[in-house]
Amino acid sequence: MSLDRWEGDVTAEPLENNPLDPEDILRRLPQDERERFIRDYRSALDAAHELWRYQQLQDVLRLWHLRATAYASPDFAQRAEQARSGDPSAFVPASEAIPGWAERTDGAR
Repeated sequence: MSLDRWEGDVTAEPLENNPLDPEDILRRLPQDERERFIRDYRSALDAAHELWRYQQLQDVLRLWHLRATAYASPDFAQRAEQARSGDPSAFVPASEAIPGWAERTDGAR
């Protein structure tokens, strides 16, 4: 297919939001996490110059996207502290939260 066919059909509509966009991740992070993200990102970006290490950059962006999403939750700090302290009232047993958990783990015993 030639490019001539596409002349006039190109629009300037923005692409869908890319969750691995480093600028978007940085914007969504709390101020006190931004420097650490930039450090991790630059390190992974340097590593990505080696083609076989490109996946490291993708992994760093995925991890920080998930962190930015978690930090956006209003109760994140409280839940993080509950997880650190092992507060049993904050957790539900896997057997209640994950359908079929008992069947999945019976073979592991």
